[in-house]
Amino acid sequence: MKMTLRWFGESYDSVSLAQIRQIPGVQGVITTLYDMQAGEDWDAARIAAMKQTVEASGLEVSGIESVNIHDAIKAGLPERDQYIENYISTLEKLGQQGIQLVCYNFMPVFDWTRSDLAKVRSDGSTVLFYDQTEIDKINPETMFSQIDSKSNGFMLPGWEPERMAKIRELFAIYQHVDAEKLFENLVYFLKAIMPVCEKYEIRMAIHPDDPAWSVFGLPRIITSKESLLRMIHAVDHPCNGVTLCTGSLGSNPENDIPDTIRSLKGRIHFAHVRNLKYHRPGCFEEAAHLSRDGSMDMYAIMKALYDIGFDGPIRPDHGRMIWGEKAMPGYGLYDRALGAAYLNGLWEAIEKGEAGK
Repeated sequence: MKMTLRWFGESYDSVSLAQIRQIPGVQGVITTLYDMQAGEDWDAARIAAMKQTVEASGLEVSGIESVNIHDAIKAGLPERDQYIENYISTLEKLGQQGIQLVCYNFMPVFDWTRSDLAKVRSDGSTVLFYDQTEIDKINPETMFSQIDSKSNGFMLPGWEPERMAKIRELFAIYQHVDAEKLFENLVYFLKAIMPVCEKYEIRMAIHPDDPAWSVFGLPRIITSKESLLRMIHAVDHPCNGVTLCTGSLGSNPENDIPDTIRSLKGRIHFAHVRNLKYHRPGCFEEAAHLSRDGSMDMYAIMKALYDIGFDGPIRPDHGRMIWGEKAMPGYGLYDRALGAAYLNGLWEAIEKGEAGK
């Protein structure tokens, strides 16, 4: 297991590489070229410069999150092949720099959805919050302005203004795309990119849908153990794998996360580990990584990753906003640093416990 932290780059993140370097046990960052739009072919010089900046801080680029996929690919539009060629070209350049992990998702329109980015908890911290009853009242065409008002001035991943300005157009192109068609388009995309992935040993790690059910009538296809296994079997290649996100899968309490982990042995390339607190079906909030602060058994999750021999990058996912910090919602320094320390502590305890048997 390699502990990492997500970093959005010098121009976009409130957290510096120097700060990340001081978190005990953190070896690298999961990063991206944050200003690149979905479908663009990344510039080789910019990739090299980004990697050099990270390595100069004493860290490594442990993976990319994300090389976003253009909606033409997801919706299966006639122009998708050109965008796939751009994607392949970007993967080629990443591979040439020795970057061998790409996290991505295949969610239509919205990469993730929340009804509140700053719900105040009893301890005074604020967290990301989801309530389906509130989402049902929202017009998706006006949702961006509501979300952006609580962004603390940061551009939110998956909610890029350029895309959100075309929200009506985006919904229109998915009008005739059901879950089965979306899955077929995912398989088409994966089969097209596997040769370059094999060439450079790039592990593609799909991120589960967040939340794990349809929102605004849009199809969702990566929501459970069964759907993840279906995706892996449809393109049965070692480079085709999963980002095991406990929060996204865990949004549905019926998903047994430790069982899912064990079922995906050998195909989990990356892990996002966070805790949720359930209120009622379709209503949850983010919690501190400590198990008893939420509803998830973080020890059982880490133990399952240990048991399958997981040795890839892991990162603490969305943190609370604490101690007066102003940062991108979910991505402040303080609570994610606490989360990294907590997860490292669990891993060390599991290792020593197993060694003592």
